[in-house]
Amino acid sequence: MVSESEVALAKAVLIHGPLSRSALTSTLGLSPASLTRLAKPLLERGVIVELDDVADGSVGRPSRPLDIAPGLGSFVGVKLTGDRVYAVATDIRAESLRGEERRILARDPDAVIAQVVEVVGALAVSDLAGIGISVGGVVHDGVVRHAPFLEWQDVALARRLEQALGVPVSVENDVVALAEAERWFGLGRGMSGFATLTIGAGVGYGLVVGGDVVHTPDATAGTGGHIPLDPYGPLCQDGHRGCAQAMLSAGSIAAQVSAALRRPVDYDQALALAAEGEPAARAVIDAAGTALGRMIALAANFSLQSSVVLAGEGVALFALVEPLVRAAIEAGRDPLAQPLDIHVDESGFPAWARGAAAVAIQAAMDRLDAPA
Repeated sequence: MVSESEVALAKAVLIHGPLSRSALTSTLGLSPASLTRLAKPLLERGVIVELDDVADGSVGRPSRPLDIAPGLGSFVGVKLTGDRVYAVATDIRAESLRGEERRILARDPDAVIAQVVEVVGALAVSDLAGIGISVGGVVHDGVVRHAPFLEWQDVALARRLEQALGVPVSVENDVVALAEAERWFGLGRGMSGFATLTIGAGVGYGLVVGGDVVHTPDATAGTGGHIPLDPYGPLCQDGHRGCAQAMLSAGSIAAQVSAALRRPVDYDQALALAAEGEPAARAVIDAAGTALGRMIALAANFSLQSSVVLAGEGVALFALVEPLVRAAIEAGRDPLAQPLDIHVDESGFPAWARGAAAVAIQAAMDRLDAPA
């Protein structure tokens, strides 16, 4: 078995490596002797490897950086929406290797599970070590308690997919999974705390404090989508006026622009029209920009974090309205508060599937302390 301290070392090497032994002792607060003791079983089990000598500028012999072993397997991340199955095969650091996408033909669990099995098979991963599934909705212990886009209630998704695929399966709320990916492998790597805001089919809010993603029952309930942002804004489908969902979701923005122009446009077209200066589209997008700034300010004020990661398939909005976003942030923050750092993950929709892969990778690392 691998001890908890040894797992912590393996995780540090995975997230931040390759790292010299001196860097690892500093990062983990270990003595050189303790690091050697902890690294030995990981090297023997093939969890980490020593790379070639590298001169690091210090006195003495060159260091041999430690890195995660490349042979720990590949992973699959699957993002489920109301109408699509999107999957990526990744390496141990959640770097995408290839992807597959399918339109959901029927939303009942049996049909969707069959499509997930099909898309995983199409990726043809020979060394599959784990699968992560992310779903918009309430998820607890591998069970999808409520998924509004799929119209699911109490679906034991992890157990059923493990039976069908024969590998460990982790299921997580999509925003929580994306926050985990940003924390381990993305723009939040190395930050002790940040808020994650996602824009797309819905509006999501995740939080990292003290180096850990906040996992509470409400973290998967979508509460961030109904934060009031504009008392004169449109109604969301639940009847909340000017909430985050009404002001920032792709569907609501497209519907507002379509109504103003009296013709149907989708979200990308709405952004393009605003960029061209079309007055009605510009007014909707500008209002969304102010609302986004208010939401960022609120997230920072209540979480006491001064870094925000923006992500999701609708994040292109930010580039069109950045001055309005920053003006609304300034108006909503105390002058003595720390300046906000805004980090934009522009990878769009693939970020969701990568988030799912990240939770599978985390689960695999946690299993290191199981008997070999």
